[in-house]
This record gives sequence, structure tokens and C-alpha cells, in this order.
Amino acid sequence: MKPVLAAAIACALLAAGCEREMHNMYEQPRFDPDEGSTLWPDGRADRPPPAGSVPAATGDIAGTSSARQGRQEIQEWREAKAAQSPPPVTQALLQRGQDRYSIYCLPCHSPLGDGEGPVARHGFPNPPTYHQPRLRDAPDRYLFDVITGGHGVMYGYGDRVAPLDRWAIVAYIRALQLSQAVPVAELPPALRDKVAAGGPR
Repeated sequence: MKPVLAAAIACALLAAGCEREMHNMYEQPRFDPDEGSTLWPDGRADRPPPAGSVPAATGDIAGTSSARQGRQEIQEWREAKAAQSPPPVTQALLQRGQDRYSIYCLPCHSPLGDGEGPVARHGFPNPPTYHQPRLRDAPDRYLFDVITGGHGVMYGYGDRVAPLDRWAIVAYIRALQLSQAVPVAELPPALRDKVAAGGPR
């Protein structure tokens, strides 16, 4: 008789485990959209925004109705828009370009952009200097595309550097080129005096 009783108890426990009162997390007890509720005086379950609040969409999923949809499409659209044309050159853009250049470009291209960076000094092939006529005369788009897709032994940075940061690097490269080629007569007087005295520029 004891084995029968033990089997019955085991079956009862197994049956209790099959109870479906608590479902999956997405089926938990909650109010559905526009469902009524007696909890609030207005009878609504969803709450209106506070008075004076301003709707604003931010982040990768801005403008979508769900965090599960649209993220990749919006990111691709933003990158395509940023890659269309360079932003206006400002002091902030140049500083950002200098920062990104120091991280991604300086090890090979050097602080001056002459291709004599630390990596090249340890046996890696020297990249071309930015100060050669071919790269001075190259359009900004060419430099942007090389940063994006790579060239020769340089691999692309399209998956590492955001489009706006790539444009910032291009602007900083142009500043490096200008720094090595501007006529002394076009320098501000203070810098002109330093050059004449042989001091650091």
C-alpha cells in the first residue's frame, strides 16, 4: 500500500508543477493600453504626461514605437546622413579630430602626419606623408573614404570610428597639412616672431 501512496503523492506534485496560473513574463498581470482602472479618479490605467512636459525622442531608437524595432535602420540612416557631406569646420570639430587622430592615426602617421609614427619606426611599412602633393590636392571625400574602407595595408575604420568623427579627422589632417606649408608671411605676428627667432611654433 505504501508504494501506491508514494506514487499518488508523486503524481499530485507533478500535476501541481503543471499549473498555469503564472504564465510567461510577457503574460504577467498588467493593464493593457487604454484599459480602464478604478485606481485613478479618471478611470484610466495609462497616465497622461505631467503638465508642461515636452515630448522628446533621443537615442538610437528615437522616433520608433518600440525598442525592438527600427534600431538598425535608424543607425544606418544616421550614418548615411553623416557621411554625405562634411560638417562646418569649427574649433570643437578640430579638437575632436585631434583627439580621434591621436587614438587611431598617430601610431602610424605620427603627430605631424609625415608617416614616421611609432609603428613605422618598429619595422611596419611607412604610410605616405600627408604633405605630399597628391594628398594635399586630394578631395576631403577621398580621405574620408580611406578612413572608412582602408587602403593598402591600412585596414578600414568604418566600424570603429563614427562618420562625424571621420570628418573631424579629415579636418584635423587638413590643419596638419596647413601647419607644414603655410607661408611665414601669412602667420599671425606673434607666431611670425617665434619662427624668426627659431623657437617652437
